[in-house]
Amino acid sequence: MENIPAHPTAEEASVALAGAEVARARLADSVATPSWFFVSLGGAIAVQIATTALGLGDDAPWLIAAGLVLFAAVAAVQLVRFRRVNGVWLGGFVSRVVLGTATVASVSYTVALGAAIWAAYGDRSWLVALWSVVGGAVYALSGDRWMRSYRGDPAAHARGESLAWLVLVTAVAISGLAVLVLNA
Repeated sequence: MENIPAHPTAEEASVALAGAEVARARLADSVATPSWFFVSLGGAIAVQIATTALGLGDDAPWLIAAGLVLFAAVAAVQLVRFRRVNGVWLGGFVSRVVLGTATVASVSYTVALGAAIWAAYGDRSWLVALWSVVGGAVYALSGDRWMRSYRGDPAAHARGESLAWLVLVTAVAISGLAVLVLNA
């Protein structure tokens, strides 16, 4: 039984784990976001909120689709840039930062979208713009906050939402949007 590897001693295992922790902390500190990452993501979210609200208020579903396409394009480009800059994916980054599943991002998005839709139905375009900008700004700040938290404690922030949960939430959101569009 010569090819059975020997188990490490407790001391060897402890040294290996400590080395892995140091490497993870070093990697977390060196992760960088591409230039204009959060600004472009927040801007895309602001446009998406505005186009959804105006699309519902003016019965123009093409506006809703345009906002979603713009957000998807900006998110895709920024994710490619992130991977090119860092060479790695971070657990939780796509769901929490880009898709906005972090608590602050999801709550601010929901409030801003609801207020912008209300303003659009009341023909208050300036309020649609205001709520869209506020929603996009808070969304971007939430992503920046998550990145700082990740750098401080990567183990605690390395998990994102499960794919099944994201699919379910997306299906519910699309169904709700379809109901709004069809009843408008």
